[in-house]
Amino acid sequence: AGNRVERNTITFNAAISSCGKAGLWEVALQLLLDMADDRLERNTTTFNATVSACEKGRAWEASLQLLGAMSEDDVEGNTIPFNAAISACATG
Repeated sequence: AGNRVERNTITFNAAISSCGKAGLWEVALQLLLDMADDRLERNTTTFNATVSACEKGRAWEASLQLLGAMSEDDVEGNTIPFNAAISACATG
């Protein structure tokens, strides 16, 4: 008993990234929301992975909403989420 994985930013980021690779963008979004509910820090890596998951799922609307959420959370962006959102818009 008792081999639970700690719920923290690192484990959520890994789970979100895995969801993106598996094409489960909706699950990635839910994990991002769960992080907010758990009052865990959502950082650049979190948003990079979530926007990339949405890109793979061609969920352009969600990608754009995430860019706004990054700003609201005062998360410093880099080129990864912006390029992923542009790609999602182009293919979606």
